[in-house]
Amino acid sequence: MKKILLTLLITGTFVISSCKKSLLDQDNPNTLTQEQFWKTEDDAQKGVNAIYHMFYQPGSWSRWIYFRLDLTSDEGFSKSPWIELADWTRFQYVNYNFFEGNQVSYRDTYKAIFRCNQVLTYVPEITFADQNKKARMLGEAKFLRGLYYYYAALLWENFPIVTTIQSPTDMPQQSSLAQVWAQVEKDLSEAADVLPAQWNGNDIGRPTKGAAFALLGKTYMQQRKWAQAKTAFDYLVTGAGAGFYDLVDYKDNFRAENENNKESVFEIQFSDANKTAEGDGPSSNMGNNRAQFFAPRSIGWSDGQARNWLVDEFKKEKTLDGKIDQRLRYSLFYPGLEADFGDKTYGRSWQWDADEAWFRKYSRDYMRTNEDYFSQVNNRIIRFADILLMYAEANNELGQTSAAYQYVNRVRQRVNLAPLATAYPAIGNDQALFRERLKMERALELCGESVRWADLKRWGDLDTQAAVAKVAQRDPDFNNFVPGKHIRLPLPQIEVENNKNLKQNPNY
Repeated sequence: MKKILLTLLITGTFVISSCKKSLLDQDNPNTLTQEQFWKTEDDAQKGVNAIYHMFYQPGSWSRWIYFRLDLTSDEGFSKSPWIELADWTRFQYVNYNFFEGNQVSYRDTYKAIFRCNQVLTYVPEITFADQNKKARMLGEAKFLRGLYYYYAALLWENFPIVTTIQSPTDMPQQSSLAQVWAQVEKDLSEAADVLPAQWNGNDIGRPTKGAAFALLGKTYMQQRKWAQAKTAFDYLVTGAGAGFYDLVDYKDNFRAENENNKESVFEIQFSDANKTAEGDGPSSNMGNNRAQFFAPRSIGWSDGQARNWLVDEFKKEKTLDGKIDQRLRYSLFYPGLEADFGDKTYGRSWQWDADEAWFRKYSRDYMRTNEDYFSQVNNRIIRFADILLMYAEANNELGQTSAAYQYVNRVRQRVNLAPLATAYPAIGNDQALFRERLKMERALELCGESVRWADLKRWGDLDTQAAVAKVAQRDPDFNNFVPGKHIRLPLPQIEVENNKNLKQNPNY
């Protein structure tokens, strides 16, 4: 699936009209109508493939979502000269319709959901020789719809649920966060029932049963449904899917080589095959723009960078052989990188301010001296190390702290760190102390991987002024954070004004 060009994009231009056609209302002979499409298995496959193409749109995983998830968290920030863009990483939301900060991501999320709804509406009516094949396609659409609603819940929370084909005049009802989570649970549970344990050949990269259970577990975690989360994660850690997943060489999680490996639970398949603009055409850009926007100055646009406290945390604990944690080497660019590991930044010595750090994950410094808009490096949005640490968290929250240690130790052992109980004996079976240490274990393992915003919300670290003040010690942008307001983005104001059934999110 990695390098296959998508051959048809269902862009939502099918129109049903009850009016008699006039001379000025004729079908485009170069465009399939709704009546002509959705007839064959091949049509169904093209419809499913069109959903995946949404990963390459700027409001989705090719560009702007990283600003919402990584830079808004305490791991990152922006000093972009584009003031409004930087303001949207530091909770200074003035124009709720700011395109790059809000509107395009909202639009592309709904566009992806629309494509999922097309498949789930029309494919059941298509005759298949193999009913299992049809079920798998529908499972893919449900997984992808669940994924988009998962991130909508993280970002906007009260995101209107649409599960049927909509017309331009429809006005979806307001949905609560609880309702959005319930929809995600439903989609992912149904997807897990029918998706295969593994895919082969060109289908590698499509969601598996393990991916569905993993995202379902993460959904339960965000609601603090610890027992349900543990049950979902069981499949990957101790259950029928455990043999499919393991940890690999740490750096292989962020490079173009060794993609779709045993640590990958679900990753977005990027390609540099089309060095063109983004869009819906069959030759549009399928690359990742993240590195271009997050690279150090003179290498990329440098609109996003990492907080320096991460470097300090990596250096607090040495490995069993007295060395610096290797994860620092592959996670961040920072002034001491060359002295600590012998690595230059994109082939040059450090040329930036002494207190600066930048995200190294998903960069191509090992193969290039600059970045562009066409990175072929897949984004592993769910990997097994994340699941192990969440499994430990669920066990701890269920009062099974002693059982949780082993899953953290698997992650630490990979980089030659001492077992957790040896390194931090004061934790013992204290649930609160274990929780606090796990927060840092997740930061060191997963920094810059778009999970920290969800973590902060789940831990309640953004719920009170006192909790936010602690976060602000690491990231002064949180001095702007207002509890009860900035826990979610505002809905684009244009959506509220155009839909009488929507109300703006609380406190905006």
